[in-house]
Amino acid sequence: MSTTSPREINKVLIANRGEIAVRLIRGLKEMGIATVAVYSDVDREALHVLCADEAVPIGPAPAVESYLVGEKIIAAALRCGAQAIHPGYGFLSENGAFCDAVEAAGLVFIGPTAESMAVMGDKLSARRKMRTSGVPVVPGTDEAVTDPGKAQEIADQIGYPVLLKASAGGGGKGMRIVNAPQEMASALRETRGEAGAAFGNDAIFVEKYITAPKHIEVQVLGDGRGHAIHLFERECSVQRRHQKVIEECPSPSLTPALREEICAAAVRTAEAISYRGAGTVEFILAPDGSFFFLEMNTRLQVEHPVTEMVVGVDLVRAMVEVARGGGIIYRQEDLRQRGWALEFRIYAEDPGRNFAPSIGKIATLNIAGGPGVRLDSGVYEGFAVPIHYDPMLAKLIVWGETRDLALARSRRVLRESVLHGVTHNLPFHLWAIDQPSFRDGSYTTHFVADHFDPSTWLPGLADDARTALLQAAVLCEAGRRGNGGDANPAQPPVGNWHRNALRAMTRNT
Repeated sequence: MSTTSPREINKVLIANRGEIAVRLIRGLKEMGIATVAVYSDVDREALHVLCADEAVPIGPAPAVESYLVGEKIIAAALRCGAQAIHPGYGFLSENGAFCDAVEAAGLVFIGPTAESMAVMGDKLSARRKMRTSGVPVVPGTDEAVTDPGKAQEIADQIGYPVLLKASAGGGGKGMRIVNAPQEMASALRETRGEAGAAFGNDAIFVEKYITAPKHIEVQVLGDGRGHAIHLFERECSVQRRHQKVIEECPSPSLTPALREEICAAAVRTAEAISYRGAGTVEFILAPDGSFFFLEMNTRLQVEHPVTEMVVGVDLVRAMVEVARGGGIIYRQEDLRQRGWALEFRIYAEDPGRNFAPSIGKIATLNIAGGPGVRLDSGVYEGFAVPIHYDPMLAKLIVWGETRDLALARSRRVLRESVLHGVTHNLPFHLWAIDQPSFRDGSYTTHFVADHFDPSTWLPGLADDARTALLQAAVLCEAGRRGNGGDANPAQPPVGNWHRNALRAMTRNT
């Protein structure tokens, strides 16, 4: 614990939108801290704007003209008298130049330093740092590779398949699997081109591709002065396009000994860069139980609620206290995992069209509640989902005393929930948790690719709707014709088919 006098923070501007902005606003209000939202033209009536104490417009809908313009955000904070800025995740959250600009303006950046972002934002520098810190990294290069011959030589040494990765990459971009030497030249050229276009940096490195991996990450909290703690792990192996969809805590894949080892490695990672605030160290877990450093996300993670539910912490409050200079408010020896939690990211997207985004106005939104259920949402009934941003609408987090109870509770909540007006992935979540490999915890990062076929996707609940409508048509025709075969529109069919059809349609449009 630190004895440093805390910096004054009684008003915070949230440099974000959607569900994370709402979650931050609510957490800050519980601390007695006033909140300021920023919004683009299409977000004028967004939920985070309605929840904040104040709201400031920052420009047109495109993020490059609003949420990604640091000067506008800093000016808004100074104008309204905020002492600090919280970036959430995405947008400017891992932008070192923005962090420096915030602090140069005399404001507190609630997050890590620009130096930490720089080290971990570049995968090559991160790999080098981890090697010196005794954290295992995937076999491969620690320098950029531009020559196909050199890349092929490295691949021959570590063995195929290999993975080409952009040093500045993220979000599943700038990555290609190479299975044979003859694929290397074209794969390297295409990956460099994609990386340069996406990140302005075409540096590529080669590493061993771990087959059938699991994605394990560890939540850490650092005081910025070389001390850090962990808040245990999460499993994030259900992914589409290398982006997470379902997360759970604890991981069903770790033994107590492996959990202790991987969490200790995460703490060493954070302490090696004197990390400040909440961050996540991500690892690849191989089938033989070996694990390797993947990357560090220097921000609050999307899936932080499952940790909060199981460990019983408030990570937003912890970040604010560190930013104030008060140090870490939790002691490692006091932290325990209790129960099990799963997070389902609710996206406006169509699983049957390879998870293509959907837009529209939310006509009905009723996510079922009950014991152990938490909803972090950025939308409400009547809100028009814009096309300009990430399609995630909300996060459903379900806790139970055991994994079996958490899964049973999740099925019940998912089945009872209603979302109408945009195509969404609630039926996909129901499908996923009923797959044998998910039920027994053996699923890997290939789960979606191996088991889900968009071309044949017929979600169970949508099937109910189609069946009900077909029954309705048959009954209606029978009722109209009667025994004599004459149409009789005044004679309705007998039964509750109309109510069943309506119920099925409104659940799953």
